[in-house]
Amino acid sequence: MINEKRLIEQFLRLTAIDAPSGEESAMRAYLTGALAHLGISAEADGAGNLFARLPGTCAGDALLFSAHMDTVSPGRGKHAVRHPDGRITSDGTTVLGADDAAGIAAILEALTVLRESALPHPDIELLFTAEEERFCQGSARFDYTLLRAKTAYVLDLTGPVGTAAVAAPTILSLDIAVRGRAAHAGFAPEDGINALSIAAEALAKLKTGRVAPDTTVNFGTVEGGTGRNIVPDRIRIAGEVRSLRHEAALHEAHAIEDAFRRAAEKLGGVSEVGVTEDLRAYRIAQNEPVVTHLRSALAALGWGEPALVETFGGSDNNQFVRHGLRGLVLASAMEHVHTTEEYTHIPELARSAALVLQLMTMEGAI
Repeated sequence: MINEKRLIEQFLRLTAIDAPSGEESAMRAYLTGALAHLGISAEADGAGNLFARLPGTCAGDALLFSAHMDTVSPGRGKHAVRHPDGRITSDGTTVLGADDAAGIAAILEALTVLRESALPHPDIELLFTAEEERFCQGSARFDYTLLRAKTAYVLDLTGPVGTAAVAAPTILSLDIAVRGRAAHAGFAPEDGINALSIAAEALAKLKTGRVAPDTTVNFGTVEGGTGRNIVPDRIRIAGEVRSLRHEAALHEAHAIEDAFRRAAEKLGGVSEVGVTEDLRAYRIAQNEPVVTHLRSALAALGWGEPALVETFGGSDNNQFVRHGLRGLVLASAMEHVHTTEEYTHIPELARSAALVLQLMTMEGAI
């Protein structure tokens, strides 16, 4: 029932809209109009999210479908290019924006079929979020008392359609400040306390990369110093910890704090490790209703079993689960995201829309 031509035209319109994180107004206006055309009233909140509800026409618990409106950089002036093999890419100078225009397009096409065919459905709630690419700031500020749904499907994952993420990590951002004492590096280096040496002492004690099968640590940037002939008195390091176990992430952060404290004490300086929790880990059990519903939808389409995976990327689903929903992140026909090689594949995009429609309309809803 999916109209592939209409779906692709919708996708191309969406990717043509500039929507860097924090600048989603044009995308929000377009979606408000697209939903109004379907008879669905949507409202924006103070965080820039767009929320709508389609009242049900049959029994069944409410379902939430979500995708984010923003894109990563470089994402201004995007130009989509169709290829003979069914791929759609950018012109190579920007991202395509399939992350997350593919998810939005699939939801809009499913809603269009649902309305034009008068298909029975339970209450359907829609949340198009702002600033997802900034650690889900939009969904973090959403008013969850507005929701009736307890189950969510978030279209924001790479991989073949039918793949769903059942676990995602805690992400902790690290902001490390090390202070020593400046001195002339040629005339009086002994009068200085080298902040870089303190940082090196601490980092030498720490393991980075994949420190456990479900945990990673990285130090990504180092800034500091004022000249090659001056003992550096200030160093700043930015890093992160990710783990599918929240307690493991906290443990690594504490170990990092301890290593920098000990190094500073040893060499006579001071260190401060700021830790910000960007996202909280979650795990959805394979026998939960949200997974069972997905299994039934895929079986009804004749597509077999879902591929249930863990992901080391965060999404709005981290926020949804933290606020009491049980959600899955669905693969939504986007590949090589966050790069200028990003692409979607037309048959997969059509499959994504078909799956969303099946989830929205299947009998025996959750």
